[in-house]
Amino acid sequence: QVQLVESGGGLVQPGGSLRLSCATSGIIFRDSTLNWVRQAPGKQRELVASINSIGSTNYADSVKGRFTISRDNAKNTMYLQMSSLKPEDTAVYYCNAQGWANGKYDYWGQGTQVTVSS
Repeated sequence: QVQLVESGGGLVQPGGSLRLSCATSGIIFRDSTLNWVRQAPGKQRELVASINSIGSTNYADSVKGRFTISRDNAKNTMYLQMSSLKPEDTAVYYCNAQGWANGKYDYWGQGTQVTVSS
């Protein structure tokens, strides 16, 4: 059974930091491309950051220099370190794993709320 479970969300003041985690099971983690996607109220989902199986990363322009995506293949866990948070970062953050195993797979976590407010 595939599971992606996010944790680490919460309320933080502008300028603060949070680290999101996504613990996975049931997937070939080391071969997966891992993504963090967010959705703010009334807006479309936005790809925030990606990391592929060899550790190459990509970021949305809106978070470059502030967010860092990482992975720990030994723990089957991915992370999103968020710093210098802004109110516009407020959203539900989802982790996503994609890859190929007898066909393409595309799995999502349940989401974790991040609220940036004073």
